[in-house]
Amino acid sequence: MFEKKIRVQQCDLDELEHVNNVKYVGWVQDIALEHWNEKAPLEMRKAWVWVMTKHCIEYRKASFLGNNISIKTYLKSSNGAIATRIVAFYNENDTKASVTSTTSWCLLDASTFKPKRIPENVSAVFMK
Repeated sequence: MFEKKIRVQQCDLDELEHVNNVKYVGWVQDIALEHWNEKAPLEMRKAWVWVMTKHCIEYRKASFLGNNISIKTYLKSSNGAIATRIVAFYNENDTKASVTSTTSWCLLDASTFKPKRIPENVSAVFMK
C-alpha cells in the first residue's frame, strides 16, 4: 500500500463547489507515478514507463474545499504487459472510501514505447 495526503484547494473544485471529476483522474495518475518513482530504482525507471489504458471511477461521496483526503493505492494484479491498480480516496475521519478507481496500466519499453510483458523484478518493486 502506498499512501499520500492532500488538502482540497479552490482550483480542485467545479461549478458545484465539490472536487471536479477530472481532478480525481489526475490524482490517480499522480499517485501511480509517485508510487513507481518511490519504489523503483533509477535504472528501472529509465528502462520502463507506464501508461494508463483504462480507468473506471466510482463516486460515493463528494469532497469539498478544505477537506483533507488520504489517497491509498496498490497493484491488484498483472497479466502480460497490463497491471491493474486500485486507488481509494478517503475524506478525513471516514472509514469508507468516498471515491474508488480501478485502472489498467501498460508497461512500455522507455526507448521504443512498445508494450512489454511485466518482468518479475518490476512486479516485485510493488511488493516491497
